[in-house]
Amino acid sequence: MQLAKEVKYLIHKEVLLEWRSKYTINGVLLYVVSTIFTCYLSFVSLGDKLTWNALFWVIMLFASINGVSKSFLQETKGQQLYSYILASPAAVLISKTVYNILLMLVLTTVALGFYALVFDTFTPPDLLLYYVAVVLGSISFSTVFTMVSAIASKAGNGGMLMAILSFPIIIPVLILLIKLAKNAVDGLPWENSYDEIAMLLAVNVIMVATSLLLFPYLWRD
Repeated sequence: MQLAKEVKYLIHKEVLLEWRSKYTINGVLLYVVSTIFTCYLSFVSLGDKLTWNALFWVIMLFASINGVSKSFLQETKGQQLYSYILASPAAVLISKTVYNILLMLVLTTVALGFYALVFDTFTPPDLLLYYVAVVLGSISFSTVFTMVSAIASKAGNGGMLMAILSFPIIIPVLILLIKLAKNAVDGLPWENSYDEIAMLLAVNVIMVATSLLLFPYLWRD
């Protein structure tokens, strides 16, 4: 119960800080909208849905890096000390992860709607399966980048370290997401996508479990 109370309080703190500044969500939304519109102007003559699918996930990848990676990197030593005194390491990590998942769900949903609006020929036959891929992508990006951000925040050059650490983890996840979304674009039955969904869920479970094991040691540093 104590852990749940700490997580609830910290999530409320994150939402309140974001609501006051609106820096992250406005910046990422501006990036997503402007990038999608720029891609539309550049590739308007290209009508291949598979290209649009790959392009969408590349945009979402960089949007998640801009939004989620700042979880720990943008915090000052004073803010980290305040959280250290206020709650347990597990509560801090869970609250950051849950908040980033909620943030990415909002951003990816808006991005998918705007993407389908701009590229009216893009809408896949199985939109529900594609949205499942979007939800799994939001969760995967959030769990991976939250933990990597926590590790990178303890180093001097956090931005470079984060890119190095996240690359071998996020590329397989991105391949699975593109393949799952491609099944939706091709209109294949859901049975063809169960393996990708199971693997993405397994990756998220492993990342969360590993994060909960390692983060307390990082947090004491």
